[in-house]
Amino acid sequence: MRNFHFAGRSTVHARNAMVATSHPQAALAAIEVLQAGGTAADAAIAASALLAVIEPQSTGIGGDCFALYQPKGTGKIVAYNGSGRAPAAAKAEWFLEHGIDAIPLTSPHSVTVPGAIDAWATILRDHGRFGFDKLLQPAIKAAAEGYVVAPRVAFDWKNGFQKLKKGTNTERYLLPHGQAAVTGDVIKQPELAATLKLIADNGPDAFYKGAVAEDMVETLRKLGGLHTLEDFAEHSTETTAPLGTIYKGFDVWQCPPNGPGITMLVMLNILSRFDLTKFGPLSVERFHLEAEATRIAYMMREEHIGDPAHVDVDVIRILAREFGEEHCSKIALDKLLDLPHIAPPMNPSTVYISVVDEDRNVCSFINSVAHSFGSAIVSEKTGVLLQNRGAGFRVQPGHPNCIAPKKRPLHTIIPSLATEGGRARMSFGVMGGQYQPVGQVHVLTNVLDYGMDMQEAIDLPRGLHYEGIYQLEDGVPAATVEGLKALGHSVASVGTPHGGGQGIWIDWDKGTLTGGSDPRKDGCALGY
Repeated sequence: MRNFHFAGRSTVHARNAMVATSHPQAALAAIEVLQAGGTAADAAIAASALLAVIEPQSTGIGGDCFALYQPKGTGKIVAYNGSGRAPAAAKAEWFLEHGIDAIPLTSPHSVTVPGAIDAWATILRDHGRFGFDKLLQPAIKAAAEGYVVAPRVAFDWKNGFQKLKKGTNTERYLLPHGQAAVTGDVIKQPELAATLKLIADNGPDAFYKGAVAEDMVETLRKLGGLHTLEDFAEHSTETTAPLGTIYKGFDVWQCPPNGPGITMLVMLNILSRFDLTKFGPLSVERFHLEAEATRIAYMMREEHIGDPAHVDVDVIRILAREFGEEHCSKIALDKLLDLPHIAPPMNPSTVYISVVDEDRNVCSFINSVAHSFGSAIVSEKTGVLLQNRGAGFRVQPGHPNCIAPKKRPLHTIIPSLATEGGRARMSFGVMGGQYQPVGQVHVLTNVLDYGMDMQEAIDLPRGLHYEGIYQLEDGVPAATVEGLKALGHSVASVGTPHGGGQGIWIDWDKGTLTGGSDPRKDGCALGY
């Protein structure tokens, strides 16, 4: 079809199973698991573990994980919240007494307990056929024997060089020869390989208890962190029902708070009031409406969303069609809404994985260390790079996202799933920190409103209205840029792309799968 922009890569088609990831090696590892009889859960964990080695700026076992899983593409959807909590001693009053009114990105206080490993184990317990002993082998091999640095990974490594130079144990683990890795370099991480092997042999307890946990806690406490062994040992994954809304006859699903997927659902509820098909996919009107929906939904998130174990999040009211009508009814095509300025922290680095297996089990899966290279703190003996998800907390008593003991921060990572008549149709995700809800809306409406295929929908140029600036990719037409300026938007061109995405479309009538993977990353979709 490709009527809307340059002719990019083709969609990938298969009958049996498919995976889409941000790195070809991870896609291949997942396919090999599927061909060996593994489920979508097995394949996603194998890919995620490998990405935790070969895409270190984006993800790692020191990070968090969320997932949506639908057995056989028709069963009850399960949401997995693998986000970690703040230390039990992390009281807002303590930070204010010590003159800390915002959590620094590379502070030990930015490190929440990593939730990924326990989430992987929980997902495998519920839906897997294999264990860590098999599924972590590609990751162990890559860390021990070395992996080749891919171009986008090298690009991010170069951009993160100064951060890594100032980090803790980062020169030893993440700056080979004292420099950022470049495309084609072979990187070995024997300490990380040994840690992964411990987890493969002994399960998640090898990470949350014993020598590995002791080293992570000791590393953090040396830097002034409040973490204890109990904080790690008491970590658990939350299993819940997803949140959903209806758009163009499809049910769209997200993980509940403290995940931010509700932001995407609110955006869809707003845009459902407009007929986007009246406007071109790269038109001024389409981009303007997307920006207005973004501004309203992000304002809602900032004012209402936090960890529901600590604050009351009225999900029913927020997702009601009436919510936000005060602002929606005022949206105009010839001017901007007058809305309060908000500035949530940006968290740009993540990996997303979509898998559909031969039984049509569907796994929409995301893993992250938050900012690129996380906290830039590597556990001294284990090689585990620790996330800085806690930098997303506010230090503002009374705010729904204020830091508190054992509280989970408002996240940015969101896997998504669209169903039709109860059956999975589209498993998809868009990486890129605060961009993710916008990116998912952009991709989904590209498919449902504009009839694009999975690859076209991912390829199409993007924009993010953030901190008062409409940040547009270079592919947005000049006429659209000028039209947005005429409406009052402050517009800027971004030098780096907005996130990256993957998606798989299920055609139940033909019995086929169609996949796409973002050229903004190194990855691909593969199927058989």
